[in-house]
Amino acid sequence: MSAQTDVLNRYLFDNLHARGELVQLKQSYQAIINNHNYPAGVQQLLGELLAATCLLTATLKFEGDITVQLQGDGPVGYMSVNGNHQQEMRGIARLAEQTTALGLNALIGKGNMVITIRPEKGEPYQGIVALDQDTLAACLAHYFEVSEQIPTSIWLYADTEKQQMAGALVQLLPDSDTKEQQLEDYQHLCQLTDTIKEDEIFSLDAETLLYRLYHQEEVRMFEPQQVSYQCGCSADKCMQAISQIEPNELKNILAEQGEVSMTCDYCLTTYAFGDKELAIFTDELKH
Repeated sequence: MSAQTDVLNRYLFDNLHARGELVQLKQSYQAIINNHNYPAGVQQLLGELLAATCLLTATLKFEGDITVQLQGDGPVGYMSVNGNHQQEMRGIARLAEQTTALGLNALIGKGNMVITIRPEKGEPYQGIVALDQDTLAACLAHYFEVSEQIPTSIWLYADTEKQQMAGALVQLLPDSDTKEQQLEDYQHLCQLTDTIKEDEIFSLDAETLLYRLYHQEEVRMFEPQQVSYQCGCSADKCMQAISQIEPNELKNILAEQGEVSMTCDYCLTTYAFGDKELAIFTDELKH
């Protein structure tokens, strides 16, 4: 069966001490890079960050928002993907200079990955990890090792020609058995997962791929979760931002430009407001 795109699958290995995830992305990824004239290397790294954020979100038992940012002194000064537990995602990259570079270190340079989690209930919290590994997948594995202290392996895949991305995760599940057995199970599953080929992850549906990889294990799949692009911008949010501008300043902008316009950084939609829409704010001057 052909791969279902924009789907995240979670699964448990019943007789082993580990859990797994698989995400296959196409439309949501294309929606993020469409209209932005990102160089090829930036498109790929942003896609990897999208797949990684989907995997990371699914490991967290919370309802709320997540933001994963890459910040550094390289040609790409800032890259971010944010989404929520419903796998509604958006992403952006800001370039300090045009570049043909490829790969994490060449693009971001010396920097950090900042993971911010805002649960609907409870306090927000943040984790910061240095980008001192060769790949984004290795940096995320290091994050789990340091902050969660749970052995976790991540694989990220890119098909730049067809503009699709994918990712896989295997995580140890501590329980009452011995640590040696847990690690043995985990390493065994990592070795199997390491054999995934790019043409398989982009052409097979999750069930077929998992059977091919782990047919000797008992794998229990959960209900698949749809991943979607959700920008979140709106005319109402723009109006809220405009309401913070001093009425005098607003009148000056309207006099000079005839309108106040705002363009969303993520989807590049432009919202324009004229005298009539902004009268609610400028009329304050008349009273």
